Amino acid sequence: MTAPVRVLVCDDQVLVRTGLATIIDAQPDLEVAGECGDGRTAVEMAGRLRPDVVVMDIRMPELDGIEATRLLAGAGVERPAKVLVVTTFNLDEYVYEALRAGASGFLLKDAPPDRLLHGIRTVHSGQALIDPEVTRRLVGRYAARIRPTGDSSSDIPLTPRELEVLRLIADGFSNSEIAAALVISQETVKTFVSRILAKLGLRDRVQAVVYAYRRGLVT
Repeated sequence: MTAPVRVLVCDDQVLVRTGLATIIDAQPDLEVAGECGDGRTAVEMAGRLRPDVVVMDIRMPELDGIEATRLLAGAGVERPAKVLVVTTFNLDEYVYEALRAGASGFLLKDAPPDRLLHGIRTVHSGQALIDPEVTRRLVGRYAARIRPTGDSSSDIPLTPRELEVLRLIADGFSNSEIAAALVISQETVKTFVSRILAKLGLRDRVQAVVYAYRRGLVT
C-alpha cells in the first residue's frame, strides 16, 4: 500500500478546522499531519512537517493565508508546497491574490466533503483545482487587472490547437468538458495541458488561467 497523503489543515475557526480534519482523517488514503489557526504557524509547521498538501484559509491572525501561501509556494521558494485555498464568494479578490501567491487551487468553504477530498487528491497529484463556477466569476471579474493593456498573443509559443485548449482552461472547463467541446479524448486533453504548461513554463492550471487573461487570450 502507498503511504497516505499527509495534509496540514490551517483555519482560525476551531469548529471548521476540526470538521475538516475529521473528514480528512476518515479517508484511508489521507491523514492529517497537523492543524493550526494562523498563517505564521502554518508556515512553520509546513517547513517542519513537510505535508503533501496544505489546506489554507485566507483570513487568519498573525499572518493571513495569502502571505502564508506566498511564503510556502510563491516565486523563488526552493521547495514549493501544494496549497489548496478555501474561501467564500465574498472574498473573491483575496482568492485572486492567493492564486498569484502560488496556490494550486481553491474551493468554496461550503463545498460538500467529497469536493474537498477530491480537491486534496487533485492538488496532490500535481494538477490544479479550479472550481469552474468560481473561475468564471473570479477571473472574469478581475480580467482587466490581470491583463496588461496592449499584450499580444502573436509571440506565444503554442500551436492553434494548444491555444484553443488554453482558452477553454481559462474559461473554467474541466478536462472532460474540454474533451467534449473539442471531440477528443481526455487523455489527449491531458497531453495538451502538459505541453502547454511545459512550453509556457507554468506550474499548473491556475497559473495557466492567469497567463491567458494576462496575454489577452480570453475576455
